[in-house]
Amino acid sequence: MTLNRLFITFFGTGLAPKAPGTVGSFAALLVGVALLEVIPMQTLFMLTIAITIIGIFEINKYEKATNSHDDKSIVIDEVAGMWIALMFALATAQTLSYAYAYEIAIVGSFAAFRLFDIWKPSLIGVIDRKVKGGLGVMGDDLLAGIAGGLLTIVLLLGLDKVL
Repeated sequence: MTLNRLFITFFGTGLAPKAPGTVGSFAALLVGVALLEVIPMQTLFMLTIAITIIGIFEINKYEKATNSHDDKSIVIDEVAGMWIALMFALATAQTLSYAYAYEIAIVGSFAAFRLFDIWKPSLIGVIDRKVKGGLGVMGDDLLAGIAGGLLTIVLLLGLDKVL
């Protein structure tokens, strides 16, 4: 396996026979939560930016070499989107005092990101359909991450009002 393929499949998680996007998102969630135990959120944010920029170029190289677009095994876009949703959610959970806010943020960010990544409403779907190359592959998941993160914030703040 080449370094390019290892990177864009997030160490092979995108090669899962069923639901590679969900497998890649779950792997990204686990890695993101583990990373936040040892690095600050600002560093994860910078890592997400780096992965996004590198991902655009590496996806472009892969698509040119294989003459394909948005191969289902490419999950580095899910990693960036998942980490965005996770950071939104955990930053909000840190401000809340009810029990299990942190855990709800983790589960909620995963579910909300996958919802928007699969459903692709509005601009997320437009980018997915019309923007070609690495920018298109990464772009829809970045927006899905923002939307998923915002939905999780609404959930967390709503629970804060109820509990």
